[in-house]
Amino acid sequence: MEKRKTSLQNPAKPRVTRLAPAKASRTAQVERKTRETSVTVALKLDGSGRGESRTGVPFLDHMIESFARHGFFDLKVEATGDLHIDDHHTVEDVGIVLGRAFREALGDRAGIKRFGEATVPLDEAVCTAIVDISGRAYLGYNVAISQERVGNFQTELVHDFMKALTDEVGMNLHLNLVSGRNPHHIIEATFKALARAMDNATAPEPRLSGVLSTKGTLSS
Repeated sequence: MEKRKTSLQNPAKPRVTRLAPAKASRTAQVERKTRETSVTVALKLDGSGRGESRTGVPFLDHMIESFARHGFFDLKVEATGDLHIDDHHTVEDVGIVLGRAFREALGDRAGIKRFGEATVPLDEAVCTAIVDISGRAYLGYNVAISQERVGNFQTELVHDFMKALTDEVGMNLHLNLVSGRNPHHIIEATFKALARAMDNATAPEPRLSGVLSTKGTLSS
């Protein structure tokens, strides 16, 4: 008589479910405290443009929220600082922590387009931003503003903010003012151009495997 094969003799093959590779979060939360300031930044690169900034410097808050909106970054910035002295430490340190957040969110920078460029007008003001997220820090700042202040905000602090941001991200950034008269328009066009260029440079490149560099690294 023929023996029946039992389930133990011929076990069913286990069902295998193949999962897609986990997608990098491309997010960061960075905090920095000194005797002069306390700054916290939460950043999501693949956001929808939700920006919230509370730094105690209203004009800076306006620029950061505009940057988030036009770069499609979800960004929350909270800062306290020695504003009784002046705005310098707070503005510069926000640039430092925002730059560190970008660096952390980008990770090893694999798969990003790396380069970005945008020209943005705001009425009579036109500014161009060119970005290379290369791992090397260089700022070319050609945004001449004749007025010393916009309200209570010192216009020269824009340069300090951009320098801090550039150094901490590890990128080349060239900002060139094409034309402009009103300092508010000039600075806002600068931040919007930076946002669009950063959005382009940090975007994933679907044709790319690894990093866009013949060296094989963009981390330094």
